[in-house]
Amino acid sequence: MEPLASKYRPGLLADFIGQAHLVGANSIIRKFIENKDLPSLIFWGPPGTGKTTLAFIISKEIKADFYKLSAVMSGKADLKRIMVKAIKNFNENKKTILFLDEIHRWNKSQQDALLPYVEKGIVTLIGATTENPSFSLIPALLSRSRVFTFKKHEVEDLIKYVKYLVSSYNQEFKKSLELDRDALEFIAKASDGDLRVGANILESLILSLKDGEKITKEFLHKAVENFLQYESRGEDHYNIISAVHKSLRDSDPDAGIYWVTRMLEAGDDPLYVARRLLRFASEDIGNADPIALVLANSVFETCQKLGKPECDVALIQLTIYLARAPKSNEAYLALGKAKKDIYEYGSLPVPLHIRNAPTEFMKNEGYGKGYKYAHDYPGAKVEQNHMPDELKNSKYTKA
Repeated sequence: MEPLASKYRPGLLADFIGQAHLVGANSIIRKFIENKDLPSLIFWGPPGTGKTTLAFIISKEIKADFYKLSAVMSGKADLKRIMVKAIKNFNENKKTILFLDEIHRWNKSQQDALLPYVEKGIVTLIGATTENPSFSLIPALLSRSRVFTFKKHEVEDLIKYVKYLVSSYNQEFKKSLELDRDALEFIAKASDGDLRVGANILESLILSLKDGEKITKEFLHKAVENFLQYESRGEDHYNIISAVHKSLRDSDPDAGIYWVTRMLEAGDDPLYVARRLLRFASEDIGNADPIALVLANSVFETCQKLGKPECDVALIQLTIYLARAPKSNEAYLALGKAKKDIYEYGSLPVPLHIRNAPTEFMKNEGYGKGYKYAHDYPGAKVEQNHMPDELKNSKYTKA
């Protein structure tokens, strides 16, 4: 059975769901379509937000030949085969759209191969990516394209989409499948803004539902496995770990618990979470509470020994402690100041009086001369210069 998301993919702009900021009245993409012409485009956004569908609809609306490549499965040879047809179209004043899915997967050399065709207008590129184009695409390609950001779908978008799929399915197979509002909302929320996930949940319902069987909440739960999954190296991953850090830095334990739990439930490696919390303990708490670093290291070792899901509670325990602990970034700032001086002044020599002098020759050279032994002074406090002359007045700490 062809997946529902593919089988009932909308083919008209009027049927396209969501992304009103891109295709609504007076939007820029709608104007491109109405003018029957458009520049190369980069569609950036989470999975299941309609990037592929909109590219297909655009090609139909402007009557362009449509070719689709997956950056994971294709390379320069596939591009060349399409370009032969695109050049023929270009010479005959016909339009060609190349849709390159997951364009961020192509390396610099492969992206470079697109440039002459895009620059001359032989092909209109529509690239889809879940990664920030600023980091994943070469500047030359970015400068020749317009970037449009796709947003996660709202619950009402998902409800509308699932109803559309149910209607299409019933019409084709002469069925009478019905979902009440509660079931629709459950699927919509479980889809986490991803239309494809919504279609997959509905499909699993259809395949497992027996004649006469009712769609209960328990039945729906079985159809939903792990809808929180995100790419472990995708932008969501880094956005959420950033949310963890900022929540803890602002002493908000509840937000910290939520974001850490999101990562764990989405399948992130607990050791990755533990490492980031370990870093936080030194960077944002430091000597305001030195025990934080000790506890963070202990929890990291706990995660190594227990693994998931047993270590999850220890990570939440640590999260709460770090959020409530006093904060100091003195060590972090001190490191930055010291690095700045090192790169500005280079390898400055150690002052002679604090150099070690294990040989007579070194003593004669002045090594250790005039050194004051701290324990000979009250409180082991002694006034002597420990820095290179160029930095003798530098202060890295607040005290």
